[in-house]
Amino acid sequence: MNALPAPAAPGTPGKHDFIRQIVREDLASGKHSAVRTRFPPEPNGYLHIGHAKAICLDFGIAQEFGGRCNLRFDDTNPAKEDPEFVRAIQEDVRWLGFEWASLRHASDYFEVYYLAAEKLIRDGKAYVCDLSAEQVREYRGTLTEPGRDSPFRGRSVEENLDLFRRMRAGEFPDGARTLRARIDMASGNINMRDPALYRIKHMPHPIAGAGWCIYPMYDFAHALGDAIEGITHSLCTLEFEDHRPLYDWCVDNVGLHEHPELLQPLLDKGYPLEAAKPRQIEFSRLNINYTVMSKRKLTALVADGLVDGWDDPRMYTLQGLRRRGYTPAALRLFVDRIGISKQNSVIDFSILEAALRDDLDAHAERRLAVVDPLKLVITNLPEGHEERLRFGNHPKDETLGEREVPFSRELWIEREDFAETPPKGFKRLVPGGEVRLRGAGIVRCDEVVKDADGKVIELRAWLDPDSRPGMEGASRKVKGTIHWVSAAQAVAAEFRLYDRLFSVEDPDDESGGKTYRDYLNPDSRRVVRGWLEPAAAAAAPETRFQFERLGYFVADRRDHRPQTPVFNRAVTLRDTWAGKQGG
Repeated sequence: MNALPAPAAPGTPGKHDFIRQIVREDLASGKHSAVRTRFPPEPNGYLHIGHAKAICLDFGIAQEFGGRCNLRFDDTNPAKEDPEFVRAIQEDVRWLGFEWASLRHASDYFEVYYLAAEKLIRDGKAYVCDLSAEQVREYRGTLTEPGRDSPFRGRSVEENLDLFRRMRAGEFPDGARTLRARIDMASGNINMRDPALYRIKHMPHPIAGAGWCIYPMYDFAHALGDAIEGITHSLCTLEFEDHRPLYDWCVDNVGLHEHPELLQPLLDKGYPLEAAKPRQIEFSRLNINYTVMSKRKLTALVADGLVDGWDDPRMYTLQGLRRRGYTPAALRLFVDRIGISKQNSVIDFSILEAALRDDLDAHAERRLAVVDPLKLVITNLPEGHEERLRFGNHPKDETLGEREVPFSRELWIEREDFAETPPKGFKRLVPGGEVRLRGAGIVRCDEVVKDADGKVIELRAWLDPDSRPGMEGASRKVKGTIHWVSAAQAVAAEFRLYDRLFSVEDPDDESGGKTYRDYLNPDSRRVVRGWLEPAAAAAAPETRFQFERLGYFVADRRDHRPQTPVFNRAVTLRDTWAGKQGG
């Protein structure tokens, strides 16, 4: 299921969007002879579904045009990076079906970034500033008013070089000084008002070690990292559109490939370098209703115990979606369906669920399970009666074969499939009424057994022998068909019935004085005990089934054991959310 189609030959017709059109034109014009992209996550949290769109785009375009895509960790802030996140990100990319051409880190290029910063100082295009962060904000101006020059903007090249080298040597405390680009404090784009290029942070780096106490800012490191790797098309979301002039300024004014001496630290290490001026292209980020995508909010949900970790199946992290039962193919299908554009919009959650249903409908084998059991005893079968029935594993794919399903005198059925006083239109089992047991024959309910509190605890029924499979009356029509599990061979199981984590379309909306925490759905998880047919219990973790008439489920990748099965509901058979919300 995870296999991807063979990549298209460069320039051949395929998916069409404005980014792919740019790539085709660049190849056709000879501007580029090969496509190079990169996926540049910051390892300060787990990837969420929004990253799936970026992954599919970055890796997908490289694959479609016969190019290469690097995985590059943006590890410029040692206070936030964690090896746990690094491992999870690599696992997520591979799980989605992609493989990187080269694994890189921004920290691989620290020496080059430093040399590039010194070059900017020598060229009079960067200076060391002593303003505090609060003062920098005061000097920056507003959207309608220009900023003011820092009083340290006029320092000489020699003084700036001396101070910057002393910053690197660790002479100054955190926040005492920054290295800023000298651009234009009156620019209409606030990002161009002498942005910071380096800050002081006395903290060892998890990869680069203890030799650094100054670290490059994201805009500087990202632009030069793309240039170092020969990235041709640097794809990012629309919030970086206003940063593009700074991206281009860094690339143009450092001029890495016109100054090979700046690349010497990498050449000494044997890094393969490819000369290319990268082009930043922005696309709309993924927004889905009933979700939050903020890494800060996702982190808070985990840290405050509002969910059970980053891979809680209610989380919209890739780890959570995987544990919920989503497939790589379903997420890739979802990304294809929503497309790539320059217009921000909110995608309805049902589109994500529909992509999963479509994938699992085609690939998930069918099994029998009962999540709210009620005993059904067939009185005209002898005590201890057992037999084996043949069931196809998939109604639309005979190549998936058949299995034996045990059938006996005592069965478990769903409690909701019986009504003593049925509502109008009820087509399942009622006192004196008939219903077809899936694949076994037609039964008539003759007796209802209750406990002392009046709760129905057992049904007694008669099985029409002429309605059994292969008999003359097997095609006799009745209004309803229900599923069942043989009580004698059933395996007790835990079912985790998941729903959307938030109860409103826009949990980020704080206009009413509430926060996303106030919108947590109290019914987002319900744990019940039920029964499985043996063939479902024996499944390996992460095996996905359609439990007939119930929904699509997955054997939990952490907790499932054949002796103690645990299944998570990935999605219902149809969209029931709109009805629940009155939609």
